[in-house]
Formats: sequence, structure tokens, C-alpha cells
Amino acid sequence: MAFSVNHPFLYALSAVVVLFVAAQSVFFLVKAARQARRLGISAATVRKTALSSALFSVAPAVSILVGVITLSQFLGLPFPWLRLSVLGAVTYELPAASIAASAMETTVTRTVTDPETFTAIAWVMTVGILSGLLLVILALRPIQSGMLAISGRDRRWGDILSDSLFLGMISAFVGLLFADVRKGLPGFIPIAVALVSALLMALCGLAIKKFRWGWLEQYAMPLCMLGAMALSIPLTALMR
Repeated sequence: MAFSVNHPFLYALSAVVVLFVAAQSVFFLVKAARQARRLGISAATVRKTALSSALFSVAPAVSILVGVITLSQFLGLPFPWLRLSVLGAVTYELPAASIAASAMETTVTRTVTDPETFTAIAWVMTVGILSGLLLVILALRPIQSGMLAISGRDRRWGDILSDSLFLGMISAFVGLLFADVRKGLPGFIPIAVALVSALLMALCGLAIKKFRWGWLEQYAMPLCMLGAMALSIPLTALMR
């Protein structure tokens, strides 16, 4: 039987895992709604919270869809659908796939036709992301205990440590913005998109402060992300 990255068996395996995770989400949503009723939280508050959470997930879902489409040209649709629907991020999956492909003497511009190459790339992408899970299991409690101890002795140093950890995480993503600046004008597209997103967020902040649009606080992030994604299309056309 010829190998195919879009074989029905891969679709079946991916569907089982995705449906299981979706069922978990529905289960905990029902449990949360029942617990809210027991605590006396109004149905209007529950609906508002659920709606804002759903809207907040729209923007990341769009970027995930873009990642699935990008990886599907190389690894087929089932595996990227599984990876990015359950445990994965575009900022990790695409670089991991590219590195593994280079090691297997291929590129992400060609569809994988060799089962050994596909297996190697899949293992790299899957095993690599597990480090985050293991780090949370093994190191989260000691890190939290250390931060609480520092905050208890001196709240100022606790705030500094927390801000430093946050900035360290942000720096990893900011570095990706400047990864291709040596390629000329097209390399500045990610920077331009990030600046547009920051400008939109600033405008939302001004609207909230000036016009007292408190409702906008819950939707500012997804609106800015979607706006930046939409504006990235004409920006890309102008810079290429």
C-alpha cells in the first residue's frame, strides 16, 4: 500500500483524539455551569463569561487555521489538524517541522512521500512539545513556592521577578519578529503587523478611557489580533 500523508487511517486516528478533547471541553463546560448555579451565580453572568471566552478564542483559532493550512501542504491535513487542535502552537510546530525536515534532507515546500521521513518529523514535533508538559509537572510547584516566598519577604522583588519572567517569555516571541530582517523588505512584514496590532490596542485603550466603553475591555485582544491579521494581507502585498 502506497504511503500518503492524507490517508484515511490518519484521518481516523486524528479524529478520535480531537473528538476526545472536544468531549472533555463539553464535559467541563457542563460541570462549570452546574457549579455556577450551585454558587448562586446568575445565568446572565455565566452567558456573558462564556460569550467573552468564545470571542477571545476566535483570533487564536484563525492563526491556528493558517498554521494548519501551511503545514498541510507539507505534512498533509490530518497530522497538522491533530497537532494544532490539541497541543501545539504555530510558533513551535513550523520551526520544529522545518528543522526535522532539514535533518531528513527535505524541505517544507515539498509534500512528504516517504513514511520514514514523515515518522521522524512527527516524532520531533510530538516529543519536543512534551518538554513543556513535563516542566509544568516537575517545576511549577517549586517555582510558585519560590515566588511566594520572595513576595512574602519583599513584595517589590516579587513583582520584579514576575515581570522578568513575563518579559522573558515575550522576548522569545519578539525574537521571531526580527528573524528575517536580513532578507530585505519582506522580512519586516512581521514587525509591521506587530506594530499595527499594538496601535489597534492603543486605540482600544483610548476608547475605553475616553468614552468609558468598559465592554471593550473583554474584546480588545481578539479584535486587535483579527485586525492585525486582516491588515497583514495588504501589508504583505505592498512589501513584496
